[in-house]
Amino acid sequence: MRLAELVTQVLEIVAALVAAPIFLGWVNQCRAWLQNRRAPSIWLPYRNIRKLFHKDAVIAENASPLFRAAPYVVFGTMVVAAGIIPSMGTRLPLVAAADAIALVGLFATARVFVSLAAMDVGTAFGTLGARREMMVGFLAEPALLMVIFVASLISATTALPAISEHLATQTLGLYPSLAFSAIAFTLVLLAENARIPVDNPATHLELTMIHEAMLLEYSARHLALMEWGAALKLFNYACIGFALFVPWGVATGELGPLGLLVAIPALALKLALAGAGLAVIETVSAKMRVMRAPEFLASAFLFAVLGLLVHVMLGA
Repeated sequence: MRLAELVTQVLEIVAALVAAPIFLGWVNQCRAWLQNRRAPSIWLPYRNIRKLFHKDAVIAENASPLFRAAPYVVFGTMVVAAGIIPSMGTRLPLVAAADAIALVGLFATARVFVSLAAMDVGTAFGTLGARREMMVGFLAEPALLMVIFVASLISATTALPAISEHLATQTLGLYPSLAFSAIAFTLVLLAENARIPVDNPATHLELTMIHEAMLLEYSARHLALMEWGAALKLFNYACIGFALFVPWGVATGELGPLGLLVAIPALALKLALAGAGLAVIETVSAKMRVMRAPEFLASAFLFAVLGLLVHVMLGA
């Protein structure tokens, strides 16, 4: 293992931890501007996390050890996922232990723990949110896997860094299969990260919320880890999209200081554009009814299947 590869791996994880709350704050700021509201500070997620870490935790009497352990598991899985995704470079030591399919498994692990923890205390809101979360995950995971399969067929590997390096180093061309997959991935990103139109992370109406319903019993450091983990999940999904559809700018081949000097501002630019695009999508969309979520995610799966068929039949 070269020192440059280890440095890149550590730098990616640190960058994810630092940039995830900023990315979330940027999305919220863009939404406020588009809705003609006074925009909150881009540092607001940081302030909320810092404030929660300084508070004393209040835990229900009937909470099991699973309830206490879930925030650490969720946060840990998101950190490990950030180490697998090639946000800055493609030569990463963690790639030898996991590929894109294992990455989907990490997201599923976090979902299972947060859902079980929500049902652990026995409140009505927690159970309601957990059931809705599992329904969304059950429909979103096949679409995400299908998107990854399309990219893996093009690059002949399921390792996300290898896929990104293959797409970044070949000649620029039009891939209709990746275009269909990009639409499917965008729909999955919105659903998996509790964004409009599937969910609204700012609401506390019991008839509409999914993600927030599972966090109502958490406080202090546990809630801080959950919120930080949610920001990391959004950051990770954005970086997966960059690796699959906008791979240019990452350091490929033999890593060096020059490659990272290009990769860091490239990642910042991609995040800025992705955050603005996500804010536009949420602004022009309306929150749909919960029972419409299966149709929304079925559309994502169909787009991914179309991408697969286009690649198999046309080779493009």
